Amino acid sequence: MNSDCEENVLLLEDDEGQEHEFNLVYKFMMDDNEYVVLQPVDGDEQVLFKYSQNEDGEDFLYYIEEEEEWEKAVDTYQNMLSVEDA
Repeated sequence: MNSDCEENVLLLEDDEGQEHEFNLVYKFMMDDNEYVVLQPVDGDEQVLFKYSQNEDGEDFLYYIEEEEEWEKAVDTYQNMLSVEDA
């Protein structure tokens, strides 16, 4: 999956070559890994990905496949939101 970032809008290409626009909602660190929360430009549902850059500076997003890591990332994101709202 590729990503091109223009301010807070990312153009993602899926495995089938279709492009989709997403707004970058939130970016955070957890356990030495970086995560991003994205929302489709034309939708309400948010999605959570693990984020990294390779040695050439290319951005990569990964699905979080392990349930324990997924739950921890969701909890971390929700806790950050509740702290900001306080």
